[in-house]
Amino acid sequence: MFIDIDCTQEKKYNQNTYGDYFVSKRYPEAGRLVAVLSDGLGSGIKANILACMTSTMLLKFVEAESDIQKACEIILNSLPVCKIRKISYSTFSAIDCDDEGNAKIVEEGNPQFLWIRNNQILEPQYRIITSKTFSNRHMHIYKIKLEKGDRLIFCSDGVTQAALGSKDLRLGLKREGLIDIVLKELSTEPNISSRELSRRIVKSALIAEPDHKAKDDISALCVYYRDPRESLIFTGPPYHQAKDSIYAHTFFNFQGKKAVCGGTTANLISRELGIPVRNDLHQISGKLPSISHMEGIDLVTEGILTLTKACEYLETEEIGKDAAGELVKFLLDSDCITFMVGAKLNQAHYDPTLPVEIEIRKNIIKKMKKLLEDKYIKKVTVQYM
Repeated sequence: MFIDIDCTQEKKYNQNTYGDYFVSKRYPEAGRLVAVLSDGLGSGIKANILACMTSTMLLKFVEAESDIQKACEIILNSLPVCKIRKISYSTFSAIDCDDEGNAKIVEEGNPQFLWIRNNQILEPQYRIITSKTFSNRHMHIYKIKLEKGDRLIFCSDGVTQAALGSKDLRLGLKREGLIDIVLKELSTEPNISSRELSRRIVKSALIAEPDHKAKDDISALCVYYRDPRESLIFTGPPYHQAKDSIYAHTFFNFQGKKAVCGGTTANLISRELGIPVRNDLHQISGKLPSISHMEGIDLVTEGILTLTKACEYLETEEIGKDAAGELVKFLLDSDCITFMVGAKLNQAHYDPTLPVEIEIRKNIIKKMKKLLEDKYIKKVTVQYM
């Protein structure tokens, strides 16, 4: 199974940074994923620092092979309490799960997570651990076994307390309101991605507010166990031209979505498989070469320029309406991404008239791999040919 995870956040109105903080890391060799969502006390910079410290400390403890429960206990006993409000400087939800469906969840102060199977809310058993330092601080520990199709929904209290004090929702959305939102979305779109579901939860919380402005930081973290969406990107001609036919057939027979980045690569596949390349006469927009079309291939673009621009979009999260934007959408709609990268040098890459910032293909793919893994929590493999 694949763990599809994503988090959407909204800053408190008139604040310049998030008071909630989300961090996660995937460990492909172990088939494991660890994620933490923390809510800092108050809002703005101070809350952001507190939440960031909590999340990153937890992740570091786990990386050091400390059991997640033990790591959370250390945090629980270390974080100070606000002297005025008598509450913790930050709250958190942490999950440590693997591809087999084994999950350990620890919550302290955040709203209780939702576990959904077949559009039904499951209520798992838990045990409580009380802080040795602060008797009013407790952790809820869950050990659950997930199945394909199961979803987990975590959030900060910015979701459950949305519209608090309003005429229609004096007590806010509450847990019941969150359940209604999620089940409604799943009933209309059962296979909705974690990315889209988390966005809709945050949007619904904002809509619930009378003036549609966030009164608190809002975060929604979604986890979805499902079959992986696999994709393959072929870019650059192989080093040994004699193997062109082998690579072309390997690419075309791949079971999943396929993209070609590079005119030379597209011509190679066209030559070896007899599939014509049809150029798009209607430019999408922007300064990049437009996309092309080949039967049986989902996306065909130019190479270095498009890959470089796609890297920029992945960094800034501002996706343009051009070929690079289409490539980014292709990547973000995938879970397990494989790059077939040809090692043959292309003299066009060294054209002095090209922009200075253009990197050679291998470096671009290396940078893109890191972005997709670290920022977008994808599984990425690179094969050089």
